[in-house]
Amino acid sequence: MLNKLKAVAFRYEELCEKSQQPDFYADPNLAAKLLREKSDLEPIVESYRAYCRAEQEMLDAQELMSDPEMKELCQETFAAAKAEKEALFEKLQILLLPKDPNDEKDVIMEIRGGVGGEESALFAHSLFRMYSMYAQSHGFGVELLNYNETELGGVKEADFLITGRGAYSRLKYESGVHRVQRVPETESGGRVHTSTATVAVLPEMEPVDVELNPADIEMQVYRSSGAGGQHINKTSSAVRLIHRPSGIVVACQEERSQQQNREKCMRMLASKLYEIEQEKQFNAVTGMRRSQVGTGMRNERIRTYNFPQGRVTDHRVGLTLYRIDAIMDGDLDEIITALANAEQAEKLKNSQ
Repeated sequence: MLNKLKAVAFRYEELCEKSQQPDFYADPNLAAKLLREKSDLEPIVESYRAYCRAEQEMLDAQELMSDPEMKELCQETFAAAKAEKEALFEKLQILLLPKDPNDEKDVIMEIRGGVGGEESALFAHSLFRMYSMYAQSHGFGVELLNYNETELGGVKEADFLITGRGAYSRLKYESGVHRVQRVPETESGGRVHTSTATVAVLPEMEPVDVELNPADIEMQVYRSSGAGGQHINKTSSAVRLIHRPSGIVVACQEERSQQQNREKCMRMLASKLYEIEQEKQFNAVTGMRRSQVGTGMRNERIRTYNFPQGRVTDHRVGLTLYRIDAIMDGDLDEIITALANAEQAEKLKNSQ
C-alpha cells in the first residue's frame, strides 16, 4: 500500500507542476480533466503526508526516550502519534479503494407508485418531494423529465434529473422498493395501510456512451398533459421513444420543444441500456445477484417509513431513526452515510 501511496503522491506533485505552466489552459478540456484528477488525489495525498508526519513523530519520540527527564513526555507523544498513524492507515485503505466510475455523474431518478392504489401514488409524490428537497439542500439541480400525476395530487410516475458533481455517489443507494405505513388521506376509519413505491437511480449517460442503432428506436409524439389541466401544450411537443430490441419505453414532456424532449429521452434511454449491460456483465462474472450494500435490485424492499411511530428503518444496514418528518423533508445524510460506510467496509473486507 505504501508503494501505491508514493506513486499517488508523485502523480499529484506532477499535476501541481503542470497546472502552473503558462500553456496549461491551452486545451480547456484536458486542463479540466487534469484538475479533476488533481482534486481526486488531493485528499489521499493530504492523508498520506499526515501519516508520514505521525510516523516521524513516533521515531523522534522513540529516540528521546532514553533521556529520563524526557521519557514520560516522549511516551505520551509516541502514543498519540501511534494512534493517529493507525487511524490514518485505516482512512488511507478506504481512500485507495476503487471508485465507482459513475460517482461524479448526474442522476436520472424514476419513481413509480406500487402496491396501494391512490395511497401509493401519494407516497410516490412524498418521495419526489423528499429527493427534491435533498437535492436543493446540497446545491444540486432538479429537472423534471416526465411527471404523470393523479387527480388527488399523487404521482403515477415521475422521472427527473438531479445534476451536480457527486450526485450519483450519494443517491445510488436509493434504488429499490420503499414501503410506507400510515393512515391514508382517503381512509375515513383511521386504519393504518401499507403501500409501496419503487425508486430507480441511474447514472446519466450520453447517447455516445452506449451503442444505439437509430433503426431500433421508434419515436412517438403527443401532447403533454397533466391532472387538472396542468402542463398542457397545444402542440405535440411530448416525446416517447420505444427501443424495440429491449422493449424499453421512455418519455419526456416537460420541455416546450419536441427537440429538447427528444434529447432528454435519448439520455434516459442510454442510461437504461447502460444499466442493463452492467447487470449482464455482473451476472456473467459472478453468476449471482448483487449482494453489496446499496446495489440491490429495484424489486428489493430497502426501507420502511412508519408514520404512526415516527420511524424510518433502512433494512440493508439495520438503521432505525425516529425523525421521520426531517427525513421526509430531505434530511437523508445520516442514512446515506451509513450505507456508504457499509459499502466501503464490504469492499475493504473483499480486498484483503
